[in-house]
Amino acid sequence: MDSFWDFLWLTISVFFFMAYLMVLFNVIADLFSDREASGWTKAIWVFFLIFVPALTALIYLIARGGGMADRQRAKMSALREQNDAYIRDVAGSAPADQIASAKSLLDSGAISASEYEQLKAKALA
Repeated sequence: MDSFWDFLWLTISVFFFMAYLMVLFNVIADLFSDREASGWTKAIWVFFLIFVPALTALIYLIARGGGMADRQRAKMSALREQNDAYIRDVAGSAPADQIASAKSLLDSGAISASEYEQLKAKALA
């Protein structure tokens, strides 16, 4: 680096190159996650992304940008639902529900009174 201006130019160039790569990878990821696009359509987009990458990425963002947002929103919604289901599954039920379940098992004769007391103590712990 000979001067401050060379360093500044390098920093700006690296910034724009990284931004370009992020856009390019997002376009490719969206292209392959789109279930509505045919294989030939995807092949044509990839062909142009390889040979005319900046212009093709810009055209893709203009032509299909709204669909990208919708697909991303749907993906995030599905992930949120999976996460919520996992949390509900791992968290289990409330202590009152566990005690009520143990009481119904005691009433049906499936467990003894001492087993009921153990389950009750475990639920309250």
